[in-house]
Amino acid sequence: MRLSPNQRISHALNRLTFGYTPDDLSQVKNAGLEPWIDMQLFPGAVPEAPALTEMLQPLESLRLSTLDIVQRYSTNQLVEEVTRGRQAMPESPVLRAFVTRQQQLSGGTKSEMSMAETPTRMEGTRLLADQLEILRGGLPEERCTLIGSLNEYGQEVAVTELTPSQRTQVFNALPARVRRNILMLNSAQQVVNHDLWEGKVLRAIHGRRQLLEVLVDFWYNHFNVYLDKGADRYLIPSYERDSIRPFVLGNFRTLLGATARSPAMLFYLDNYLSAAPARDVSKRLERSLNENYARELLELHTLGVNGGYTQDDVIEVARCFTGWTIAPLRRGSGFAYNDQVHDQGDKVVLGIKIPGGGGVKEGEAVLDILARHPSTARFISTKLAQRFVAGDPPPALIVRMAKAFQETGGDISATMMSMIRSEEFWAAANYYDKIKTPLELVVSAARATGSTVKNGFALANEIAQLGQPLYRKLEPTGYSNVGSAWLNTSSLFARINFASSLALDKIPGVTIRRELFSTISSGAAALGDSKISARFLREIRTARVAASGLVDESNATPAMIAGLVIGSPEFQRK
Repeated sequence: MRLSPNQRISHALNRLTFGYTPDDLSQVKNAGLEPWIDMQLFPGAVPEAPALTEMLQPLESLRLSTLDIVQRYSTNQLVEEVTRGRQAMPESPVLRAFVTRQQQLSGGTKSEMSMAETPTRMEGTRLLADQLEILRGGLPEERCTLIGSLNEYGQEVAVTELTPSQRTQVFNALPARVRRNILMLNSAQQVVNHDLWEGKVLRAIHGRRQLLEVLVDFWYNHFNVYLDKGADRYLIPSYERDSIRPFVLGNFRTLLGATARSPAMLFYLDNYLSAAPARDVSKRLERSLNENYARELLELHTLGVNGGYTQDDVIEVARCFTGWTIAPLRRGSGFAYNDQVHDQGDKVVLGIKIPGGGGVKEGEAVLDILARHPSTARFISTKLAQRFVAGDPPPALIVRMAKAFQETGGDISATMMSMIRSEEFWAAANYYDKIKTPLELVVSAARATGSTVKNGFALANEIAQLGQPLYRKLEPTGYSNVGSAWLNTSSLFARINFASSLALDKIPGVTIRRELFSTISSGAAALGDSKISARFLREIRTARVAASGLVDESNATPAMIAGLVIGSPEFQRK
């Protein structure tokens, strides 16, 4: 059975985007499916939505260099430098208030909240008048009253006048600019995390270059770095922006090299510590080889676990990358090479000799070998096909994709095009056959309901509660591309709860377009395909209507309909 023209459009939108909006189906019909696909594969001419640009504007850390992030948001260092007189008080009113407050709380010494804390958990903390002015920041008076009676402006106001639940609700409901100010006053380094989460969600929902955003997520997951490992909380904004985003539709070798030199990756997998083994008891010097990056480079980034390498290859690759390190955090943590700790001997990687004495070029030689290896072509093709086609992709498709990868020198766009133009991509058996990840579910729900999303942070919280905290996958494997990994009883229950919260406008800063769900029939259109909508209509008008306490369609409110659609088994698939 072949997909109908409308089903092909629905399938393309489901697989190549984060879910379609109410207007996407008609827009793709008018533009033509093939031109639309070409536009997504080569998105340079696609202008971003002005509304998205405006939403991202307050998220300053996403645009800053690592050095600027450390200077502004590394709060231990900032307070210490100012307190000891080595740095002037910051010009920013928010940073100045933060330093003053930390000095007051600690009696003039540095002090900082735990990374796990947020202002919503600050038991006993009191905000002073100058800090209230910063929080107020032009907010309407009625919004101000939510923050511990800010109508009594000029007085000390206790945050504990609100319950923990109320503080969380108030914090999430505030505009990004004000939320950032609150964080800055209490734990400035948390701002970087929040900017990352919010920026990712807003781009996924409002971005016009949808395939690009999907691939940024895919490749970050492929080259995963864990946000909460020490310095990586400052390094990841640059990693995603400079080492991932520019290359997701370009050349794989370029992408591989950018991630290999990234301070975020060097720190996460400990290669910055790796050195030729040496020991000098008199000088208390002991250096050792670290194999972490070498192992993951072979197993997860290029060849795959069955790619034909041995433990000896892991050791030889690790030797080639000795000396690949990073500058100190206070200097911006750029890539650095230290020839004094490099292993100067000859190496043999996958049977190829790499002469010693080549310095940093030895690591580059390894990347060249791996990028053009047939196992890498197969492994990368398999990972892409798992994400876009099926959890267990057809072997014939992998062969053709790997051929395109090798013939073009690792061109990702060409490999993607080979996949999209294949019969397997459009096979009826793969239609609505993949389970959405939590990120895909939450974002696709916001897009399908035409939601006005002013607070990406609140939706990022929902994604985390569904089991996929953004940038927080501890293991280098990244999150699974196979849908079955996301299905269990508790996760299904959590998905239904999310659907209800979204439909009832209980997620701060997110409002659905209720007119899209004025009737059950119109609401079912959010499922895209007419056949699936018809099946949903039959179900909702029988068992589900009864279970929901709806006697007939006239009793169904827009919120009920929206909740049933987003919580339906059909909407969990793509």
